[in-house]
Amino acid sequence: MGLAEDVISDLHGRINATLDGLRTALAKVRTGRANPQLLEGVRVDYYGTMSPLNQIANVTVADPRLIVIKPWEKPLLSAIEKAINAAGLGVNAMSDSEIVRVPMPPLTEERRKEYVKLVKAKGEEHKIAIRNERRDAKEMIEESVKEGELAEDEGKKALEKVQIEVDAGVKKVDEIIAHKEKDLMQV
Repeated sequence: MGLAEDVISDLHGRINATLDGLRTALAKVRTGRANPQLLEGVRVDYYGTMSPLNQIANVTVADPRLIVIKPWEKPLLSAIEKAINAAGLGVNAMSDSEIVRVPMPPLTEERRKEYVKLVKAKGEEHKIAIRNERRDAKEMIEESVKEGELAEDEGKKALEKVQIEVDAGVKKVDEIIAHKEKDLMQV
C-alpha cells in the first residue's frame, strides 16, 4: 500500500502546513499583550531597501504590555518608529535616544469581539483549505483505484485514513481558534 501511504503522508504534511499558516495568521491578531510577532510584517526603509524589522533590530518583550526595539544602528530609530506607526497595527511607537518603545493599549470589549470574529473567519478559511486537501487526496486515491494501481479495498481503507487525518486537522483548527479566543477575551 505504498501509493496510498504516500498520499496520506503528503496530506498530513499539507494539513500541518495549513495549521502553521493559521498559527502565523493568528499571531498577528493583537490580544492586548505584547507579542513580538505582531511586528513581523513591518518593513523599514534601510538605506533604500525595505527590510523586515527583525533583520535590522532586536525585538523583545520588556513586560506584558511593552515591546522594546533596539536597532543595530542608531540612525534607524526614526525610520523604525515611522514604519510601526504607519503599519496600521493600532499601536503608537515612541523612540528615545537608544530604543523604540511600543506600548500595547488595552483592548475595549467591542474591539475584542471584532477580533474574535476575525479569528473565527481565519479558522473557517483554514478548515476549507484542509477540506480542499482532502478532496485532492481523495481524487488521487480514486484515480489510482481506477487505473488499477491500487486495489479497491485498499482504496477504501486509504479514503478512511484520509478522513481520519482531515478530522484530526479540523479538530486542531478548532483547538487553536478556541485558545486564541480565550486569549482575546481575557482582560
